[in-house]
Amino acid sequence: MTATEYPDPDQAVAGIADGATVAIGGFGSAGQPVELIDALRRSGPRELTVVSNNAGNGDFGLAALLAAGRVRKVICSFPRQSDSYVFDELYRSGRIELEVVPQGNLAERLRAAGAGIGAFFCPTGVGTALAEGKEQRTIDGRDYLLEYPIRADVALIKAHRADRMGNLVYRKTARNFGPVMATAARITVAQVGQILEAGAIDPEAVVTPGIFVDRLVTV
Repeated sequence: MTATEYPDPDQAVAGIADGATVAIGGFGSAGQPVELIDALRRSGPRELTVVSNNAGNGDFGLAALLAAGRVRKVICSFPRQSDSYVFDELYRSGRIELEVVPQGNLAERLRAAGAGIGAFFCPTGVGTALAEGKEQRTIDGRDYLLEYPIRADVALIKAHRADRMGNLVYRKTARNFGPVMATAARITVAQVGQILEAGAIDPEAVVTPGIFVDRLVTV
């Protein structure tokens, strides 16, 4: 299987429908696929559910997508930081929904989707507002909550390099949620700094195998 290469980000994100669930990589701005997000904003789908670690920084990337009114709901771990004023205003005015997921749970729920796991028990959130409406079970004397996978229609991620088969390597902290999001999505779009010939990346160095990557674009 060979990932399809696209000439620009706009063509790489074409076809994302209204109401889609879009997983967007990044830890704050580290590893955020800004060019793909901007292309998604230009392409115009609405009522999106965005899965990301943060809810946008400043007025670029994810924050710009929110400001454009394209997003109905955000599923994330850190919706508020010093420069999350776009999300803050939307949330306080009731124009966007929020599901807060502890960071480890977010990663594991995405990983579970990619691994075909139906659900799992986790102790994080027991005794807090995050436990409301969730099944709770005591296992070996400790309380756990039942958590379900997060599946995405599309994942937009950023990697350092790819080969033409779609195998990806990342640069330091830019790796963050990209690998698990790629496995959890029906379609994965990766923006990369360079596309190499097949075999140019040492198989031992590959982080995301090309089987999980559908579209590539060089940025």
